[in-house]
Amino acid sequence: MIPNVSFFNLLIVAAIAFGAPLLLGFVPRLPLPAAVLEILSGIVFGPAVLGWVAIDTPIQILALIGVTFLLFLAGLEIDFERLRGRPLVLAGAGWVLSFGIALLLSYGLGMSGLIESPLFIAIVLTATALPLLVPLLKDSGEMGTPFGQIVIAAATIADLGTILLLALLFSREATGVSTRVLLIGGLLLLAVVIGQAILRAERSARLLQVLQRLQDTSAQIRIRGAFLLLTIFVVCAERFGLETVLGAFIAGAILKIVDRNGILTHPNFRPKLESIGFGIFIPIFFISSGLRFNLRALFDSAGALVLVPIFLAALLIIRAVPAVIYYLLLGRRRTIAAGLLQATTLTFVVVATQIGSELGIVSTATSAACVAAALLSVLIFPVAALTILRRDEPTLEQAAALSAKS
Repeated sequence: MIPNVSFFNLLIVAAIAFGAPLLLGFVPRLPLPAAVLEILSGIVFGPAVLGWVAIDTPIQILALIGVTFLLFLAGLEIDFERLRGRPLVLAGAGWVLSFGIALLLSYGLGMSGLIESPLFIAIVLTATALPLLVPLLKDSGEMGTPFGQIVIAAATIADLGTILLLALLFSREATGVSTRVLLIGGLLLLAVVIGQAILRAERSARLLQVLQRLQDTSAQIRIRGAFLLLTIFVVCAERFGLETVLGAFIAGAILKIVDRNGILTHPNFRPKLESIGFGIFIPIFFISSGLRFNLRALFDSAGALVLVPIFLAALLIIRAVPAVIYYLLLGRRRTIAAGLLQATTLTFVVVATQIGSELGIVSTATSAACVAAALLSVLIFPVAALTILRRDEPTLEQAAALSAKS
């Protein structure tokens, strides 16, 4: 028997998902990610303001798939080739310094009575926005430069650290930290085993021939295989009592490793995955995040409203100040730009605060303040960083003078 489910709310969400990037397309010079407008649209059209749409069963299910797809594609963004040498050392040292500063600030806010669970807030505030920074660096032509390599390495380590610490220290299952360490170790071991199995299977000429024959037919065999891999690790993480986002992230990282050289898979394989994720499921997650946003809790509490600029300043201190260790390699202006980009965050803050709210770790008002600060960081910090980078570029006269000297 087919359940009696209404798709009217989903219709409005689909309209928002279509309209947000289309509207931004008319103002291409506006450096605003579609995710920001999708969250803001969810707030405006949802229960917080107009009340035209609410979360129901179809939206809830599709949003859950959306967040797993988002973390899956985030795992695909990891560039393991760049995670080596000096960029890795500097990025790792920067993250350790960031986490130390985050702990100091968060416990200070906790002692003042402004926030609950300082450790959770410290983890949230160390996250960056890897899925947002990658296209931004590509568009600005900085991806292959030492500047771009350090920023990507730092964002990767920050996101990895956030996911692992959330899974290790905060879980729906009432297990000890040592047990969670063993469970995460088991999940990573499973990832190694499955990754090796996929690499060996891809060396089979017979299998490769079949995959090539089916990959562009209605079977879309590689896409189905990727979805199977995602589902396996989400289910395993769930059964292990860990957060499902960890499983999704690991699945994306595995796929990145086995598809490292781009030869064993179809060249359109990743664009197909991104079209499924960013075309359907991920916008629904961001819009639903806006629908869940409790604007009343933010404005009804003076303390929560004060937290927005405090969290924004904390992001800047926690993620931008450690960038000073890049100074000898990047110089003053690019170090400042790197710090601003590192302080840009959204995706993991939205995901983590929803987890924290479900676990009862943070209040609705604190969660809303975190998300509001993250939205402001995306609106302010990348624009400031790109402005600094443009000023750092030599003018035509300076470039001519440099070439003449050489």
